[in-house]
Amino acid sequence: VYTSVAAVRAEICRKFDFSQDQIRIGLAGGIGTPQAAAAAFAMGAAYVITGSVNQACVESGLSELGKEALAKAGPADMMMAPAADMFEQGVKVQVLKRGTLFGPRGEKLYRFYRDGATFESLSDKDKAWLEDVLGERFETAWQASHAYLAKAAPQTAQRGQDDARVRFALVCRRYLFMGAQWAREGEAARRSDFQIWCGPAMGAFNEWVTGSFLEPLNNRNVAQVGWNILEGATRITRISQLRSAGLAVPNALQAFKPRELAI
Repeated sequence: VYTSVAAVRAEICRKFDFSQDQIRIGLAGGIGTPQAAAAAFAMGAAYVITGSVNQACVESGLSELGKEALAKAGPADMMMAPAADMFEQGVKVQVLKRGTLFGPRGEKLYRFYRDGATFESLSDKDKAWLEDVLGERFETAWQASHAYLAKAAPQTAQRGQDDARVRFALVCRRYLFMGAQWAREGEAARRSDFQIWCGPAMGAFNEWVTGSFLEPLNNRNVAQVGWNILEGATRITRISQLRSAGLAVPNALQAFKPRELAI
């Protein structure tokens, strides 16, 4: 994607006689360690933006329970799950898998919907499973969905009233939406249903900060996280420059452990 955007920038600069320094391109996604940031800058990025790692910082609106779950994540502790707002289209988002059943449960709900299910068509076993996941009777969940939609989207509410499959989808969407709310609010009773958007960068960050002052959650503020990623990236970049000049630099010097920094 970066190369495509850079090509567009070059064409705009040529067409309108701009300097390429006037249009800056940044990179985001997967930035959780100095190595990732250094790779982005090596590609030509003018800046980088962190994502997943911000959620475990003290400034985040995520609950303490949610942050604790993120702090335990490894690079492989993520999975794809249905998106609440585009459930019917099969659109998915990347979420934390470790410590929550939201992902597998969301996938099962979508398989039901994809196969044409309505609540009434489910087996007694599947009905019991669904209501256990919802934490209430299906009809109760539908009434709550309908009450909200009657004000926010009356036509959708009516479609759900008239069509059992639409009604099933809307109840599933409510569960997916509530998963994110429970995670923000720290609803301990629904911890297994927390929906926390997260990528492998979170796990890579956790591995990097192990044994450092950034391992405890209460030390993770966005400034220290950002500064340390950039500081480490500058070291890696400088070593690459020295190697390009013919100097033999030991790999061990690339290792950078977070430390308290200030500007």
